[in-house]
Amino acid sequence: MKKKKTIRCPYCGAEAKLRPATVVYGEATLNKNSYMYVCDRYPVCDAYVAAHSESKLPMGTLANSELRNKRIRAHHAFDQLWKSGRMTKKEAYHWLQIRFGLPKEQAHIGMFGEYMCDRLISECTQTAEKMKIAM
Repeated sequence: MKKKKTIRCPYCGAEAKLRPATVVYGEATLNKNSYMYVCDRYPVCDAYVAAHSESKLPMGTLANSELRNKRIRAHHAFDQLWKSGRMTKKEAYHWLQIRFGLPKEQAHIGMFGEYMCDRLISECTQTAEKMKIAM
């Protein structure tokens, strides 16, 4: 039997626990069955990350407001590459792996910090310009 791994907040060191998304988003949560890992010091420390619906494993690392916003911008830039139809989603993730020299399990924006998000936005913008994709 596997021992349950403790998830610690990278900002304050407190433990993060699996909670219903309503803890963060209130009753306005679109999916009432969604879960998140939320820092025990929330809302003073605003770090959290969504959990996969089936496995309840975290979708990445805990992020504060600034990092969540960068991840959103990075996803937007990255998604333009495959949503343009110039490559498939699978090809876009393969491009990401090759471009950054990452193994498959690390080639997820939810694992990226601010620096990697900034690099990805820049790389996506340059690639989109070369491929004549509107950003």
